[in-house]
Amino acid sequence: MTDTAGGEETAAAPRSWGRWIGRPGHSLTRRLIWLASAWIIVALLLAGWALTSQYQESALRRLGFVLGDTIDDVVLATTVTPEGVTVAEIKDSRTLRPLSGKYWAIGELDGQGGVQVLARSPSLVGEDLEVPPGLAHRLESAFGETISYNDIDPIGRPLRVAASLKSMPGREAPLVLMAGINRSDIDTDTRQFATFTWTALLILGLGLVVAVFLQVQIGLRPLFGLRNEISDVRKGKAARIVHSYPVEIQPLAEQVNRLLDHNQETVERQRTHVGNLAHALKTPLSVMLAEAGTQQGPLPDMVRKQTEVMKAQVDHHLRRARAAARAQLLGERTPIAEVLDEMAVMLERVFEWKTVEIDWRAPDDLGFRGERQDLQEILGNLMENACKWSKRRVRISAGATGLGQMVVVVEDDGPGLPEDQREAALQRGMRMDETTPGSGLGLSIVVELTRAYGGKITLADSDMGGLKVLLELPTAEI
Repeated sequence: MTDTAGGEETAAAPRSWGRWIGRPGHSLTRRLIWLASAWIIVALLLAGWALTSQYQESALRRLGFVLGDTIDDVVLATTVTPEGVTVAEIKDSRTLRPLSGKYWAIGELDGQGGVQVLARSPSLVGEDLEVPPGLAHRLESAFGETISYNDIDPIGRPLRVAASLKSMPGREAPLVLMAGINRSDIDTDTRQFATFTWTALLILGLGLVVAVFLQVQIGLRPLFGLRNEISDVRKGKAARIVHSYPVEIQPLAEQVNRLLDHNQETVERQRTHVGNLAHALKTPLSVMLAEAGTQQGPLPDMVRKQTEVMKAQVDHHLRRARAAARAQLLGERTPIAEVLDEMAVMLERVFEWKTVEIDWRAPDDLGFRGERQDLQEILGNLMENACKWSKRRVRISAGATGLGQMVVVVEDDGPGLPEDQREAALQRGMRMDETTPGSGLGLSIVVELTRAYGGKITLADSDMGGLKVLLELPTAEI
């Protein structure tokens, strides 16, 4: 916290700049192109302004030299007599030709801020050069110096005028000497130069922007390649980053590979730990079940029931741990069409006694981002449940949503399931019909594995008359 308003502004500026630089969702390519383009535009605008201004100043300076020479000619041709001021003929045809665009005049200050003309060039044909307000004061302040300004000649053409206050021999009061020349040609040349300059700078600016765009695209191409490789790893199309990159980003690629290796090692350790734990727990539980089965009485029955509960809990948590470990592993992908075909063939044979027909459809390039064993367990439970409750037909369709997810829909033509019972059906060990064989664990296993992979399962009514199961799972490109 700062003590002054100025300090607060100074402290806030870097934070705002930092937020803009690191703002998420903004394209680095677009940012570089915009920054370079903005600088190019500003630089070219300044260059265009400087060039046109300098050209105009140079042209006016040349006119100033011409007007200065005219004033010198007038001074040389001027004679001061007691009767007044006379000017000999100046050998400049433009000052002799009426309204030719080149003029001169001699006058004196009238003491009221104006100039009283004493003599003028024949080209003025009796007219006077206009005197802007304040010129008399400026001439007195800059005695002997030449002051230039813009004016209009008697017929309305733009004029460049130079005026100077000088002392003349034989005269006490100084004289005002003025010379003017038509500046139309200078203005036309300046406009033409400005048009050519701005056109050339516009073409140059467009060329520079295109060059910046190409430079950024080519310069950032390695970053695009690294992004695509990381995307392939995330989608399961590759296990590592294999290409080499410039020295500026090669360390990043190496760090990503180290992270992938570490993730692989961590998952493998989790798998090994889960396997060891399963083996260490299942063997004593199996022994307890076997021993309890050989005995009769309340105690053996209680031991057997509690052991079965313990074994079910162990299976449940080990399955969740194994699925979670697999879900963290990048690079795993399983074609869903192959698994659906395999499950359909097997279940049609199992339920051959009721002539169940399984109609499935899935794109060949659609894949599940996970292990084949888990997908078999998920789809196998859903398809088996549909076959069990169906009359004759089971329909399965799969497709990608375009959001890194795919949807598998499993439907049957069975009796369906009331809406108020669907949530209970997804709970572990819940059976909707005790007369139907099963443990009630199928759907709960599907729910556990699906959630471990970040997916979702929903129950709804099917237009076939039975139950529709919508399964969302992460997808991977094949």
